Order: sequence, then C-alpha cells, then structure tokens
Amino acid sequence: MIIVILAGGSGTRFWPLSRLRHPKQLMSVLGGKSMLQRTVERVLPLAPERILVLTNRLQAEESAAQLAYITQVPVEVIAEPVGRNTAPAVGLAARLALSPDTVLAVLPADHVIPDQEEFCALLRRGAVTAGEGKLVTLGLVPTRPETGFGYIQVPVGSAGPGPFPVSRFVEKPDVKRAEQFMAAGNFYWNSGMFLWRADVILDELSRHMPELHGALAAMDVQDGRVTQETLEVFYSGVKGESIDVGVMEKSARVSMIPASFGWSDVGSWSALPEVLEGDGNGNIFINASGMVATDAQGCLAYGGGKLVALLGVKDLIVVETSDALLVCPRDRAQEVKGIVAELEMRGLKEYL
Repeated sequence: MIIVILAGGSGTRFWPLSRLRHPKQLMSVLGGKSMLQRTVERVLPLAPERILVLTNRLQAEESAAQLAYITQVPVEVIAEPVGRNTAPAVGLAARLALSPDTVLAVLPADHVIPDQEEFCALLRRGAVTAGEGKLVTLGLVPTRPETGFGYIQVPVGSAGPGPFPVSRFVEKPDVKRAEQFMAAGNFYWNSGMFLWRADVILDELSRHMPELHGALAAMDVQDGRVTQETLEVFYSGVKGESIDVGVMEKSARVSMIPASFGWSDVGSWSALPEVLEGDGNGNIFINASGMVATDAQGCLAYGGGKLVALLGVKDLIVVETSDALLVCPRDRAQEVKGIVAELEMRGLKEYL
C-alpha cells in the first residue's frame, strides 16, 4: 500500500495563525506535534511501502523538515508547482506507483481521528475492497445535521459494516435537507478519504477526465519518481478539478465503507471544541500562559503565549499572534476566510 497525503491547503479559516507558508496542517493546533505529523504517524502501523506527501512549493521545505524524523517508512515530499485541486494530485500519485495493482490510500493532512486503531482497521478492510477493483470511500456516520460537509447516499436498508454501493454524492445541504438526511439513515458525511488500485483510478480518469489522463500518460516517470521539471510541465498543462467531481460522482465502481472512529476535519476555529476539552463553562484556552474567565461562556481563546482574561462575554473567538488579532462570534468562524480574501485584495501580503 502507498499512502498519499494531500497537504497543500492554505487553511484560511484558521487565520491569523494559519498562513500561506505555515498553514493549518503544519500547525500544532492541539498542542504537541503538527497535524501533518499526526497524520503520518497514524498510518505507520499499516507498514506502507511509501508515503507520498503532496504539497505546494511554499510549504514543501517545512513539510520535509517536520517529517525528517520518520525513518521506518520512506517519506517523499512532492512540491506541486501550482495548485490544481485533487484530481491531478491523485493521478500523479497513481502514476508513481511501481506496480499497477498497488493500492493507494488517499488522505487529507489535517484531520483529527481519536480512534487510530479502528482507523487502521478500516483502511485494511478498504484495501481489500479496492484490490477487487472498486473505488472505495470512507463515509462518516453523521452525528448531527451538518451543513458544512458533503454527503454520500447509499441504498435504503444498507446495514452492517459494508461496503455498500454508492447511490450518489450530494453537495453541502441547507439545514432542512441535512435534517432529512439524518432522519433517512442512509446518508453519510463525505470524509475525503479514498482507497483504490493505481490502475483502476487511472482507468477511471481515462473515462471521465481524458485530458488529464493524457497528460499523466505523457509524463516521464523513472522508478516511481519524476523530476521537478516534469512536474512544471505537467501542472502547467492541466486544469484544476477535484477527484470527487471529476471521477467519484460519475463512476459506477464506487463503494463506501461506514466509519465511526471519531473524526473532525477541524475546518475552522469553531470546530476545536469537538476535539479539545473546555472549562466548566465551555471556554477553551490554547497557548495561553494563564487564563481568567469571569462570567464568560463558550469562548475560544488562542493567547499567543500571553495571559488571557475574559469578562462578561459569550461564544467569542479571540486569536492573538505577533502581528494580528482576530475577534469574532463563534457562529461566524467559517467567514474568517473572507478576511483573508480582503487582505489579499488590499495587497496586504505580509499578513497572508
């Protein structure tokens, strides 16, 4: 098995802590090791033959430095010259497989998964199904009518451990539809975690994304590796598209395995209460030298090494860094990426 870790995101909803050169996956959001390091360590019990980390040129050096301590499995950091979404990255990883029947597990770099033993067990099961020629996705058992995730629908009455055939993928719903999905019982959150054989995903790319497949076929690959010059040519000639839209929503080979190993994509500051324990009033303090909370409830404060004091406030996010301060309501945390867009529009690149 080859583990493919997609680590090129910018994490704009974690601004001002997350920046272009040091985004969420390279941060110690939970304390201790970074999310990228935790992701790599999580798959080591699977004894993969290789771990490919696909990131961008701004983050490649830091990614390699953070993973230099991993010695039991070859870890290769690949710097994409330009972002082209997930389909080109997935195709590239498949082309780098030395054997066409090698199973690739494609994982985001910035997820939190508490039950790592169950996670590895599901990947082993998924690898068996992938070996039979299926495109396997892990569907997360929903715990609430979430509007921030895509959904996967399986046939009514699907029960047990799976795998199940996928009826359709559904984009992020509104609250009413999300509640209907929860009540129906045959909808799962789309985790963005996949398993497939190298030859199978390349065949599906030839069916559904022939231009991308042609560019992949033309690449000069030697012993499972490509030069940076080859990457420059490849990425300059392909369009950006997600593997979900480009292949998964169209393919007849998709199977889903239900997953309930505990999970969070930690998509914004407001998601941290899912994975960090607060005080008796639900306040969470991160990187604070001390904290005082008087008549304060449901707040999240990143102190930047300083003492944090909260008085008479509720459901706030406060993030302090050396050059920026963010204050916003918790229920608007998803909109922080709009601040990043505004900074970019104003030309304030030193804050990106």
